[in-house]
Amino acid sequence: MSTSTLLLHEEAAADWRAIDRLHEAAFNGRTESDLVQALRRERAVVLSLVAEEDGRIAGHALYSRVTIEIGSESVPALALAPLAVAPERQRRGIGSRLVREAHRRLAAQGEGMVFVVGDPAYYERLGFSKAAARPFQTPYDGPHVMALALNRGVSASGVVRYPAAFAEVG
Repeated sequence: MSTSTLLLHEEAAADWRAIDRLHEAAFNGRTESDLVQALRRERAVVLSLVAEEDGRIAGHALYSRVTIEIGSESVPALALAPLAVAPERQRRGIGSRLVREAHRRLAAQGEGMVFVVGDPAYYERLGFSKAAARPFQTPYDGPHVMALALNRGVSASGVVRYPAAFAEVG
């Protein structure tokens, strides 16, 4: 059993290349690392949290700003994408710890709602639900869209608008 310590901290510019390599390994390609870079360029990143183990980046979670259009109002919300853990370190709780810590920090900052597109079996364990996302229209509607209210949720329905970076690399 490993005695290494997992450190969670916000990304620094010095972490960027390691984050790129992590996503490329976890997803077998550049789409997610390209998305991370595009979100940084667009200045849409709200929180980019890394898990460091034994001096190496073992996981990464990125939250970007989305908006919910409710009639003539625009309400801020978040998208969790991407989330990755190094293949050799998966199934050890690193992704869950990243998400839980990110949600703690984001809730303390007053953020209200987070959307995610992913495996319901995984994300529902972290509090996301399909029912919470149902009132909202997203570009990714379907069985893998979930939401989670961090604080007071948005009680109306609306259209979720993602940063342009998602369409650029999608």
